[in-house]
Amino acid sequence: MMRIAVISAILEDPNSSQKEFNQVVSEYVDIVRGRMGIPFEDGEIGIVSIVVVGSLDEINSFTGRIGNINNVIVKTAISKKEVGEN
Repeated sequence: MMRIAVISAILEDPNSSQKEFNQVVSEYVDIVRGRMGIPFEDGEIGIVSIVVVGSLDEINSFTGRIGNINNVIVKTAISKKEVGEN
């Protein structure tokens, strides 16, 4: 079964991590339902929230991949309730 999750990421140095971050996100496009990015004017930090619907394995794999990128901090909230596939 599938779960809904919100993945929050802080890019502490967007200039060095944004390209790799976006590349990983594009690899998981099948489970991404929405994405919101908030850049800060000074360019020293960026905030990204991503809503996903997928299996626990998919969500954990995605979170692990972006969490291994230098200068990226990730936290994930996953629903306890399972949802049907859309």
